[in-house]
Amino acid sequence: MDEKLHETLEALRAEIARLEGRDPRARGRLEALVEDIERRIAEPDDVEHHENLIDGLREAIDQFEVEHPRATGLLNHVMVTLANMGI
Repeated sequence: MDEKLHETLEALRAEIARLEGRDPRARGRLEALVEDIERRIAEPDDVEHHENLIDGLREAIDQFEVEHPRATGLLNHVMVTLANMGI
């Protein structure tokens, strides 16, 4: 896995941990996205999953933009990194 992507995912996990108790729905959504990202990296030939992942990232960015700006910034970084990797 790309080192920058790994670091960004770790930062996103730390941000998710900060949401504990404050916003369980957001936390669950972000945890699912991290799992999807990791699954996509592990299975790079699954094109259908790739499209679903990108759609999910875009939706999460729109959803969390105001209430969780740090998580949104990390999600944006993940999306750019994945695009740079050709995913």
